Amino acid sequence: MSADSRATAPDVLTMTGVSKTFPGVKALDDVSLDVREGEVLALVGENGAGKSTLLKILSGIYRADSGEVRLGDQPFVATSPKAAREAGIAMIHQELQQVPRLDVAQNMFLGAQMTSLGVFTDKAEMRARAREVLQRLDPTIDVTARLGTLRVAQRQIVEIAKALLAKARVIAMDEPTSSLTPHEFERLVEVIESLKAHGVAVIYVSHKLEEVFRVASRATVLRDGRFVGTVALKDVDEGRLVAMMVGRALEVSHQQSYAKDEIMLETRGLGRGEAVKSVDLTLRKGEVLGVAGLVGAGRTELMRLIAGVDQPTAGEIRIRGRVKAFRTPRDAIENGIALLPEERKKDGIVPQRSILSNVSLPRLPFLTRFGLLRRGLIRSRVRELGRNVSLRPLDIDRQIRVFSGGNQQKAIICRWLMAEADVLIFDEPTRGIDVGAKAEIYRLIEGLAEEGRSIIVVSSELPEILRVSDRVLVMRRGVAEGVLAREDATEQSIMRLAVTGAQLQGSNP
Repeated sequence: MSADSRATAPDVLTMTGVSKTFPGVKALDDVSLDVREGEVLALVGENGAGKSTLLKILSGIYRADSGEVRLGDQPFVATSPKAAREAGIAMIHQELQQVPRLDVAQNMFLGAQMTSLGVFTDKAEMRARAREVLQRLDPTIDVTARLGTLRVAQRQIVEIAKALLAKARVIAMDEPTSSLTPHEFERLVEVIESLKAHGVAVIYVSHKLEEVFRVASRATVLRDGRFVGTVALKDVDEGRLVAMMVGRALEVSHQQSYAKDEIMLETRGLGRGEAVKSVDLTLRKGEVLGVAGLVGAGRTELMRLIAGVDQPTAGEIRIRGRVKAFRTPRDAIENGIALLPEERKKDGIVPQRSILSNVSLPRLPFLTRFGLLRRGLIRSRVRELGRNVSLRPLDIDRQIRVFSGGNQQKAIICRWLMAEADVLIFDEPTRGIDVGAKAEIYRLIEGLAEEGRSIIVVSSELPEILRVSDRVLVMRRGVAEGVLAREDATEQSIMRLAVTGAQLQGSNP
């Protein structure tokens, strides 16, 4: 289907005047959305804008308080996820709803197993139909393979195939590329193009605006639970879209450098097996060092060695010129090194505990008198830190799991400020965080550097690396291929090192 024909294609889905209130919170207030046959519509907004609530209403998880949903020209109420699926609406969640121990075909038929004579699951027919659908998307996927052995990108394709198997007319994708490599994203783009060609409507939710402009033709913008507008992406730039999302323009220029001559952290020949091979690294006081490279390059593995999570098999770590051996993360913390992990929800927070508990954990042994916690002092300090990082809402007794990703990240920053860490390692600091919160995290990093703290930022987003870094260390296959000064660092020079190991002429090793 051509772009011109999609522009005049009939609406597959229309949501009009949708509102939803939870106790004390107006999640959606008179929101509207429409998506056409064979179109990709981006749904964008900050965390808390109402995107997830709207999609949960569409997919039958929530019931709207008011408003109307129409499929084609017929009114529709999704009374359950099953009813939504049967009506041709599929939801592909960021955290895939699959059973890794079952094979591909079984996952595609979950909840709708075929039977032979009404008794047994007809595996042969099931696999044949699964194979037929996957042929359109990725014929290399073996329908008999155990799902848990597949890469994340392949598992997403299986989920899309499941939707096509159920003859989905509308597929909503929630942050589909959060765990994908650039190459896997390109494969997803091909799959989306195939869906469009077959007349399937796609609702695409992502915080990565470069992806939004790549795959979608229009974007519906939500802010604070309200409908801001729907725009043709060919008529706006990224700055205009961001302004619609956050209600203001965001500063995106390079941060100022606060790097001093004093070396805070140094690694010499640091390594562990094949994952990290003899890496030399220096980090100065007040410096922000970006660490770039493709997925699997050894970036996270290197950070785990520096933070004491794993132990090196070669080389050494020096703090202010003195050799240190970290047997545990506690050893690293006591030497002023703190890690904000890539998997924030899994490794960074205690979800059922409050902001107060999460922030004060590392300092509890130092916040006692005669064996008793100094609760007043702890509360005062946590509240002060929360105010300094603009934690919203400033409710330190609320469970951290109910805060947005950006505010969870701020709470982890507060934890390490409370622990008086001098070296902060941010591994994918803005993954799953909206554009407004990203800008706040960048300002926090700059403020920490200005205070004299030393920062390492690991990121798969090259614009982010270029935005925050004084220098960029590029890794490839466990090796530090080179270090680029800010004036030499471009997306092209970084990717050249990350892919080939060859440094561009004029780069500073």
